[in-house]
Amino acid sequence: MSKKLVKFKESGFYNIRGKATDVKGLEFPLIEDWKKGADMVGYVTVDGSYQAGFPTRNIRVKCDQNAFSLIDPSKAAAKAEETDEQIIERLRKRFDILEDMTQATKEGTVRAMIVTGPPGVGKSFGVEKTLNKEDLFNVMGQRKPKYEVVKGAMSAIGLYCKLYEFADKGNVVVFDDCDSVLLDDLSLNILKAALDSSTKRTIHWNTDSSKLRAEGVPGSFEFKAGAIFITNIKFENVRSKKLQDHLAALESRCHYIDLQMDTEREKVLRIEQIVKDGMLDTYDFQNGEAEEVVGFINDQKKKLRELSLRTVLKIADLRKSFPGNWKEMAEVTVMKTGRYAA
Repeated sequence: MSKKLVKFKESGFYNIRGKATDVKGLEFPLIEDWKKGADMVGYVTVDGSYQAGFPTRNIRVKCDQNAFSLIDPSKAAAKAEETDEQIIERLRKRFDILEDMTQATKEGTVRAMIVTGPPGVGKSFGVEKTLNKEDLFNVMGQRKPKYEVVKGAMSAIGLYCKLYEFADKGNVVVFDDCDSVLLDDLSLNILKAALDSSTKRTIHWNTDSSKLRAEGVPGSFEFKAGAIFITNIKFENVRSKKLQDHLAALESRCHYIDLQMDTEREKVLRIEQIVKDGMLDTYDFQNGEAEEVVGFINDQKKKLRELSLRTVLKIADLRKSFPGNWKEMAEVTVMKTGRYAA
């Protein structure tokens, strides 16, 4: 048996008696790493006997290359021994640290930070809440904010221009799920220059560009601001050796916060914590409706399309708008159906 376990973070499928069974959230001992078959569909080979209901032999689970992570069984066992209270406290501390580090990036004490964790657990919320609080006087004075959240795809030259726009000390550029800047060689080289450990951080664009001329952006400038990267990517799971080297160089220039929220149990406890802290207060629930929403999520966690804070809000919307049949509405709109159901 392999010493490594495969943890499926995203959906992967294995046919049991003709039915495609989703293995999302399950763990199996690794037998052979991910590869593509003759039909060009990717799969990873695992020991099916590790989980009840699966064949007691090696099986091929069809999945995307980044759908799973490899974990140390001894560490997984240690995490499983945590009580609910210990997990909640551990997660609370990490999110408190996230806000403190965001504040430090704003002040310039910290140059850059990488935040990684599963989607929909509040990574962006903690960062933006802190930056909004710090930027309140600029907003009240109708001055340009001293930070910007960049989402979606971005080219290398677009990155260069954005860094120039926010190059002054006290500014922060937040890259939220803007993974193109982390997976492109030229963009990574720009970021490495922007976040270098030297006293003066100068970024150069040595190729002639009509875009730079049109926007009045110089061919080089000093970057004095901070940067925050919010991503679902775990750097240690990137399989490209070339990208691993680039990302390692970027990671060495940044503080790295892994929110460590990979299991269903951790996500449900995080949801319970946030709801207790007032996440649903604006819904003005008076008769235990918030607890009903959390209870429904806990009961149906294996069937939900996404176990996240976004799903909490979706179900709360249904509970508010359709008090008589909100559960039926949720089954149709936020839960997996047919062959994708657990």
